[in-house]
Formats: sequence, C-alpha cells, structure tokens
Amino acid sequence: MRLALIILACVASLSAGPVRADDECFVPMADWKPREAVATLAAQHGWTVRRIKIDDGCYEIDGIDAQGRRIEVTVQPSTLEIIQIEPRDDANRHQDEEDRHDN
Repeated sequence: MRLALIILACVASLSAGPVRADDECFVPMADWKPREAVATLAAQHGWTVRRIKIDDGCYEIDGIDAQGRRIEVTVQPSTLEIIQIEPRDDANRHQDEEDRHDN
C-alpha cells in the first residue's frame, strides 16, 4: 500500500509540471485586452498580422516580422506580455503537416 502511494505521488508530481507552464494564459475573459490592443502591440514591433487567434487561453499572432520572416507570437491576454516568439519556416511547416498525416 505504501509503495502504491509513493508511485501515485511521483506520477502526480510529474504530470503537474506541464500544466503549470500553460497556467499563465488562463485568466477570466473579463480581464482580457481587446484584439485591437494585440494588433497595436504587433504594429509597435513592426510585425504584419496575418491572423490573431486564441490558443490554449493565449492570444496567438500569426504574422511576419520586420525582416520578412514568418513568426508565431504567443501573448498573455490580460497583460499583453509576449510569452514566446517562434519563427515559422514554411518548408518545415509543410513537412510537419506531412509527418502528422503519415502517422
């Protein structure tokens, strides 16, 4: 019985890590800044917005940076803090989609 509790505690602690990483975006919708504010943030950084969407409780900007590279930017919705800027290479993106369809 004791071994089962130890194993259960270990499993619970391992699975809690990834959940905490996404918690920074989960805020009540009443606290969110409007999409126009996200578009303004993008313009201030010199990005051209192709699309603003919501993903895992965060704003996600699909756009082009000032150097003409495709980017995906994750933004915290209540503070407009930039959480992550991820370059998007079209060639790699198509390969990723093909890999997903093969599985």
